[in-house]
Amino acid sequence: MHPFDILGDPVRRRILELLAGGEQASGEVVEVIGQEFGISQPAVSQHLKVLREAGFATVRAEGQRRIYAVAADPLREVDAWLGQFRMFWESKLDALETEIARGKRQRRLEAQATVKAASRKPRQTRSA
Repeated sequence: MHPFDILGDPVRRRILELLAGGEQASGEVVEVIGQEFGISQPAVSQHLKVLREAGFATVRAEGQRRIYAVAADPLREVDAWLGQFRMFWESKLDALETEIARGKRQRRLEAQATVKAASRKPRQTRSA
């Protein structure tokens, strides 16, 4: 199965997101995926099997439990393939980062000016 066929399924992508946070027991994965997608334990197990057989996930036994983890190699292959397209968005992301920094700087300068103006204003006191 092609890596993008594997990653094209939202359930499998979500499982990989869970595993990216660290190893997970199959029962934990089943619980989260079952709640989020409303699918059964056998369906989640089938998705785990597809990920394992395609090399995207590894599994090890720990007593009665099966512990799953992300396998990085297929993701590196996907990343390498996507590399040829990065030029289409990297400059735009760099420009966005610059605009965000400008906006933050402008807000900070405006806030400082407001504080300065407020500190220069004489305080009015009430006369009795």
